[in-house]
Amino acid sequence: MPELQHLCQVIYDSQIGTAIRESEYLFSIIESVHVLAIMLLVGTIAVLDLRMLGIVLREVPVTRISRAVFPLTWSGFVVMFVSGLLLFWAEAAKNYGNPAFRIKIILLALVGLNPLLFHTTVYRRVQEWETARTSPWRARAAALASLTLWGGIIVAGRAIAYF
Repeated sequence: MPELQHLCQVIYDSQIGTAIRESEYLFSIIESVHVLAIMLLVGTIAVLDLRMLGIVLREVPVTRISRAVFPLTWSGFVVMFVSGLLLFWAEAAKNYGNPAFRIKIILLALVGLNPLLFHTTVYRRVQEWETARTSPWRARAAALASLTLWGGIIVAGRAIAYF
C-alpha cells in the first residue's frame, strides 16, 4: 500500500518525529515510560486472568478483583497508547516494513477483540460464577488467550529493534 507507506514517511519526516528520534534522551525516556505502562497494564490484566484460570486469589470474587484493578489497567492503557504513538511517530517509516511491528499490530487488534468478546458474552453472567473456584471454560479460554496475546505483543515489541 503505497499510500500508507507515504503517510508513514510523512509522519517520520515531521518535526515531532525528527525531534523525538534525534533527541539525546527523549526517545529513551518515552520508551521507558512505554515499558512501565505495559507492565502496569499487563500486570493488572494478568491478575484477573490468573484468577479466572483458578491459579491465584481463588477465594476473591472476580468482580471485586476487576473493580480493584480496572482503574490501574485503564491508566496503563492510556499511557501505553500515548507513548506507543510517540514511539511510532519517531520511527514510522522504519516500522512500516518491520515484520515484528506488523505482528505486534495484529496481536494488538486481537488482544482488543478478546475483552470485547469476553465482556459481551461470558462476563454478562459473572454473578453466576464469580465466586466459583474454577471459572467457566469460556472465561478460562479468554484468560489464556489474553495472557498468550500479551506475551506475544511484548516479544514482538522487543523484536522490533532487531529487524
